[in-house]
Amino acid sequence: MLRQQPYVESFHSPYLAYFLLAVGNTLVLTSYYALGITGTFLGDYFGILMDEPVTGFPFNVTSAPMYWGSTMSFLGTALLYGRPAGVLVTVEVFLMYLGALQFEDPFTSEIYKKREREERAGKKGK
Repeated sequence: MLRQQPYVESFHSPYLAYFLLAVGNTLVLTSYYALGITGTFLGDYFGILMDEPVTGFPFNVTSAPMYWGSTMSFLGTALLYGRPAGVLVTVEVFLMYLGALQFEDPFTSEIYKKREREERAGKKGK
């Protein structure tokens, strides 16, 4: 579908596109590797928590590497093909991700804090 959109020469930037694709895909793939299937696909929403929050790469670069990595990949694809429509869709996705992070970051932080409180309370009760 993107290739069917109007091409604009000034939006065609292959070097920047390949850079964004490389960095974006690195963030996405390494975060998938760090989280595994359960951590990647909303395991924390169903009470399946990791032993502790992941803080190594790529989470030491950004708290949401999949969001930022996929946004970079979307923008890279739009620039590779020189399609302003792709840039517009990337901006829309970026805004949606920003909205999601307003809920997701505090939620994730709170579920780990809750588990820690419960573990401390359990140890005191023994």
